[in-house]
Amino acid sequence: MRPKKTRWVECVPGERCFKPLCKPLSKLEVVSLTLDEFEAVRLACLEGLKQVDAAKLLKISRPTFSRIISSAHRKIADGLVNIKAIRIEGGCCKIKRR
Repeated sequence: MRPKKTRWVECVPGERCFKPLCKPLSKLEVVSLTLDEFEAVRLACLEGLKQVDAAKLLKISRPTFSRIISSAHRKIADGLVNIKAIRIEGGCCKIKRR
């Protein structure tokens, strides 16, 4: 397996874990969203960028961006539908300096 290319992210989340109010975190299953998945969602969904433009900002290919955003959407949907906590952690990312 080829090593993953470093992704460059601008936005580090202020909160690292989001959970439903109905249960304590200790009783919830957790879905882990990587920093590059978080950044992909921010760029595509919040900023409204096209995949090709968002991929350039992350310094990855458009097909790789597509795989990352699909994985992020699946994980977020799993957390929302199945009442799980969503934790943002890990990934092969470096933070861009502004």
